[in-house]
Amino acid sequence: MPSRDHLSRDSIASTAGAGIYSLSLGAASVALPLLALQAGYSAFAIGALTAASAVAQMLVRLALGRAMRRWPDWTLIAGAGISLAASCAIVTVSDALVPFLAAQLLQGASRACFWTGSQTHVVRGEGRAAGALAQMNLAGSVGQLAGPVLAGALSEHGPALALAVSAAIALLGVVPAALLDRLPPFAPPPDRQPGRIWRRPGVDVGCWAGVSAGAWRALLTSYVPVALDAAGQTATAVGILIAIANGAQLLGTGMAGRVPSRGSVRALLAAIVATGGATALTAATAASAPLAAAVLAVSGVAAGAVQVLGPALAAEAVHPEERGDAIAVTGTFRAAALLAAPAAVAGLVVVVPLAPAIAVVGAGMTLPAFALRRRGTS
Repeated sequence: MPSRDHLSRDSIASTAGAGIYSLSLGAASVALPLLALQAGYSAFAIGALTAASAVAQMLVRLALGRAMRRWPDWTLIAGAGISLAASCAIVTVSDALVPFLAAQLLQGASRACFWTGSQTHVVRGEGRAAGALAQMNLAGSVGQLAGPVLAGALSEHGPALALAVSAAIALLGVVPAALLDRLPPFAPPPDRQPGRIWRRPGVDVGCWAGVSAGAWRALLTSYVPVALDAAGQTATAVGILIAIANGAQLLGTGMAGRVPSRGSVRALLAAIVATGGATALTAATAASAPLAAAVLAVSGVAAGAVQVLGPALAAEAVHPEERGDAIAVTGTFRAAALLAAPAAVAGLVVVVPLAPAIAVVGAGMTLPAFALRRRGTS
C-alpha cells in the first residue's frame, strides 16, 4: 500500500482534487437555493428538491461498495466531477422544475461518487486513517470556504452566472483524478465476518456520525441560506456567513486529525452534540450577522471533527479489503440524513415558522450521541 507519510503525486492529486471539487460544490450549494428563490420556488419546494438530491445520493451509495469491487476508485472520482458540472450547467439553461430536479439528482449522485471514492482512496495507505482523511477534508474545507463567497459575489449579478462558473471549476477536477495512483478494486477477504457491516463495533459509531454530518451539511445548503435571506441578509452576506461555517469546519477538521486514537470516540460524541445544538440556533440568530456568524462557527468546528473521526473509526475497525464497504456504509447514513433533515424541516414549516422548525431538527441531530453513550460506547 502507498505511504501517506510524504508528499507524492498521489497525495497532491487527492488534495487538489478535493479542493477543486469542493470549491465548485460550495459555490453551487449557495447559488442553487438563491436561483430557486429568484425563480419563485417556496421554502417547501426548495426542501423537497434538496431531499431529491439526497435520495439520489443514498441510492448511489448503496451500490458503491459493490461497485468498488469492480472498478477502481479514481473512475468514480472523475465521473463525479463531470456529473457536478452537468448539474450546475443544466439550471443555467432553464429554471423550470424538471431541470431543477435533474440538477439535484445529478448533484446527489456526484457527491456520493466523489466522497466515497476519495475517502476510500486515501484510507488505503499506511498510517492512521484520521490523518489522511483530515488532509483531504482540509483541502475540501478550503474549497467550501471560498465557494460560497465566490457564489455570493457572482450572484449579485445573478445566481445563474455563479452556477456557470461552478460548472467550469468542476470540470477542472477531472485533471487531478487522472493523476491518482491506479489502485486495484477491492477483493473481499475469505474470512469476512457475517452480518451487516454497519452493526460492527466502530463502524456503527462512524455511521451515526454520518447522520450528524449529513444533517448539518443538508441544512447549511438548503434552509440556512433561506433563513438568512428571509432575515434580510444580502446575497453577499449570505455567502460570507456560509463561508464562515465552512471556514470553521476547516479548523475542526485539522483538530480532528490530531485527536489521539484512545480519545476518538469521546471526542466524536461531544462533537455530535455541539453540531446539533448550534444548528438548532441558526435560524433564530439569522437577523444578527455577528450572532449568526458565531453560531455557524461553532457548528462548523464540530461538524469538521465529526466528518473526519466518523469515517476514520469505521475504516480502522474492519479488514483493509473491507474499507471500501465501511466508507460506503457510513456515507449511506450521511446521505439518509441529507434526505431526512430537509424533509423534516419541509414538513414542519407547513405548521410552524422556519426558526422553530430548524431548532427541532437541530436538537434531533444530538440524539445519536446520547444513544451511543447509553450503550456504553467509549
